[in-house]
Amino acid sequence: MRRLAALLALLLASLLAVPGAGGAWAQEPARLVIGASSLTAEGRDRGRPRPMDLRLTLDRPAAWRVFLVADPIRLIVDVEGLDFGDYRPEQLFGAELVPAIRWGRFEKGWSRLVLELPGPYRVSQAHLRSRAPEPQIHIAIEPVAEADFAPRPSATAALRNLPDPVAMPPAEDRERLTVVLDPGHGGFDPGAVAEGAREADLVLAYALDLRRELIARGIDVQMTRSDNRFVSLESRMTIAREAGADLFLSLHADALPQGQAAGATVYVWNPASDDLAARLLAERHDRDDLLAGVDLSGHDDALATVLMDFVRTDTQPRSENFAAFLTSRMAMAGIGLHGRPVQGAAFSVLKSPDIPSVLLELGFVSDPVDRANLTDPAWRARMVGALADAIASWGRDEQQRRGLLRQ
Repeated sequence: MRRLAALLALLLASLLAVPGAGGAWAQEPARLVIGASSLTAEGRDRGRPRPMDLRLTLDRPAAWRVFLVADPIRLIVDVEGLDFGDYRPEQLFGAELVPAIRWGRFEKGWSRLVLELPGPYRVSQAHLRSRAPEPQIHIAIEPVAEADFAPRPSATAALRNLPDPVAMPPAEDRERLTVVLDPGHGGFDPGAVAEGAREADLVLAYALDLRRELIARGIDVQMTRSDNRFVSLESRMTIAREAGADLFLSLHADALPQGQAAGATVYVWNPASDDLAARLLAERHDRDDLLAGVDLSGHDDALATVLMDFVRTDTQPRSENFAAFLTSRMAMAGIGLHGRPVQGAAFSVLKSPDIPSVLLELGFVSDPVDRANLTDPAWRARMVGALADAIASWGRDEQQRRGLLRQ
């Protein structure tokens, strides 16, 4: 199984790696010239999508890329090293023409701008005018019929930027458990917000407390973020692989329409789940993390998909076993649980076939009772203790399982 997992990592690295762009423009970061940048639309607003022009003026040329993605429909513009300064997205001239606009640091020296669009579009022009008084990225988009919308295929973006294979000792030969904690959202993505409570801040506080508790118990801990920064979904998965994680635990405290969800809920990977709340949460997670989609089911990756399904026959039961430990310890600690405390969902951060992975909704900030608990230090301490107990107990169970497998 270890050899197969290693083969899978090598295969994915070769299939999905995207070479970096930059080269000749490796120098001081470019800065956005906000006063000379704009978003404009053609014609009068008649309640229908209109052709639009995005112009981003920079103080120097920079490598860049642009593509469209779906669910929701977005125009993504990545610029290497772009410094947005203290400017806010709403300060861009014409920002009110689109449902939402966001920008910020993205990954490995890149910055990202995201425009949510009012309907399906195609990119009709895209070029960098480097000979102008100031370099300018010009992107023209025009509305198209739903059938003609061609967003970027996401299979090749799924595990982009995989690290080089790392020589790790076999998991059963390592005495210390390695856990990667993943506080959701962060940076310019606050997650769910209700009555002043921000999901990104709440889950980070829980993760930091849990890290301290686990380290005190002799467990190695890595975090996908330890401060208020944005980390893409694919980067969170990569961090777990680089750490040689035995377990990946993603923490959230989301929002759903009133009456849809309350109480702590544990999610494991299940792409066939048809639960409405799980689908809404999956859309929120992928939307708020500004990803170009993480979908490993593309036709071009049929071989990789088969290998992943095979590897998951080992990791999926272990994920489900951890979910059972988690709900048991939370119940013992008097933590209020959802009516169905363990559910399946197609959350992108659960897609790693080689690492047991679970996403925990600590509670829902949209629910008044959950929100009061989530912001209560005493309740947080109780939850952190239950999580640490579950992780430590699962780790001991894993050691026993490995011992039986060696016999």
